[in-house]
Amino acid sequence: MLPLTIGTLLAITALAYVLQPLFAGLSPVPIRRLRTAREAAGVAEQDAVVALREIEFDRATGKLSDGDYADLKSRYTAQALQAMRAGSAPVSADAIEAAVLEYRARLKSCTHCGPRPEPDAVYCSNCGHYLPGECGSCGAPVGESGAAFCATCGRQLAA
Repeated sequence: MLPLTIGTLLAITALAYVLQPLFAGLSPVPIRRLRTAREAAGVAEQDAVVALREIEFDRATGKLSDGDYADLKSRYTAQALQAMRAGSAPVSADAIEAAVLEYRARLKSCTHCGPRPEPDAVYCSNCGHYLPGECGSCGAPVGESGAAFCATCGRQLAA
């Protein structure tokens, strides 16, 4: 009888030890913050765009017929457009123009081809000419393609 009692006590102790983290860490369930209309529209837009990509892939792999594809595409396109319109605030033309000018100012520019889309390019990806840069410490322009040091402050240029 004694071994049965000791075994039962050990089993209860082991069970309590295993289940203790489940009951000790009980805390009230956090209340989810409600989404704003803009956040909800963004989520709906992302869901619709993901669904459009999926049906494109399914059609390309032959899993979706042309009729089903047309039906699903029109439905998801309407959902995406509705979500985009619900979440978009009117933007002035001046704000758009300022954003474009600020973006173009960050781009390096080739003397032959114009602005280049690669922000860290050293040479033009179109014609191969050297893209002039600037010194990281003093901001002086560096126009020589093989320059290792800044002509103005003498600091070593990044490789």
